[in-house]
Amino acid sequence: MQGIRTLSSDYNETVAKAKDLESRLERIEQQLRLFQKVSRFMVRDMSLTEVLQGIVALVSEFTQCDSCLVYLCDRDDLVLCASSSHHEAQIGQVRLKLNEGLTGWVARERRLLAISREAYKDPRFKYFGELPEDAFEAFLSAPVIARNKVVGVINVQHRTAHQHTGGEMEVLTTLGEQVGCALALARIAPQMIESINHAELVLSSKGAGPTPPPALRRN
Repeated sequence: MQGIRTLSSDYNETVAKAKDLESRLERIEQQLRLFQKVSRFMVRDMSLTEVLQGIVALVSEFTQCDSCLVYLCDRDDLVLCASSSHHEAQIGQVRLKLNEGLTGWVARERRLLAISREAYKDPRFKYFGELPEDAFEAFLSAPVIARNKVVGVINVQHRTAHQHTGGEMEVLTTLGEQVGCALALARIAPQMIESINHAELVLSSKGAGPTPPPALRRN
């Protein structure tokens, strides 16, 4: 009987591990699909506003959050530029300084910030009163990075307490980098992309010496 119990226990443990592994693999696949969808936004002929709104919608669906906001830098200010919460009237109007609030701290320190409950009690918190997110419990935020510079912040918020997983933190960090890439690409006009000698651009950055004058270049 003891042997049967041991086999049964081992079997149950194996099944539990298999289910846990299956769950993890499924979550990884969901993350990859999210990144793929965001990447497709970046290569389509869409306005930057449409790209950002598409990204916050995808993030909201993936994290099951109650709000996803994107703030972008305007000199010393952070300006609300995209929202999943239908804050159309506040887009472009809500501003905060880089030394204000949790969002400003993330931009200033260039660090991920995760608060699982009562974010409004954090000493860095600043109440603005223009958005209902001021009263939300959980707060997850990552800097938006473009060419190694902080150019904004992406926030994910839940109305009630929420324990952020390592996967959620990793996803938001990567999305901050993807949004930064989208901003960098938006600065390049389509006609410029077509006219750039992309091979020369890469080869000239290898440090093989100065680029030869036009008359000496090989076609």
